[in-house]
Amino acid sequence: MPSDKKRIFLGASVADLVTMTSLEKFALAKTGVTKKTLEAIKEKAGLDYDTLASGLGTARATLINTKGNTKFSPSLSEKIVGLADIFAYGYRVFEEEERFNQWMFKPNKALGGVMPFDLVSNQFGREEVRNLIGRIEYGVYS
Repeated sequence: MPSDKKRIFLGASVADLVTMTSLEKFALAKTGVTKKTLEAIKEKAGLDYDTLASGLGTARATLINTKGNTKFSPSLSEKIVGLADIFAYGYRVFEEEERFNQWMFKPNKALGGVMPFDLVSNQFGREEVRNLIGRIEYGVYS
């Protein structure tokens, strides 16, 4: 993985994920995301531990009790990378981080009245949210 792509995982920007290839994201998830990285994502997205745990489909204690440079399991790391990827894409499309953060927590007609964030705890939900952001990006009524 090129070193400039690691910036997000040193706390630089969630938006750096947009430029990572799928193979780079795969490698990152496989080697494990650190607690420091999770903290950077949490701050950028304006999430608390309860909300983050819900979005990752894991226990709050798992997130809180992990320390510093300790890495999460590959399966949880994959969810973390997937969630960060959704936020990175949304920030690029919406062009305003706060506007996208708010959008994630508002019921959406295109999702049957469900909040986008309520779907991100598994791969299929993240895919649906990503597709919806893509429709917004291309001006398709959503």
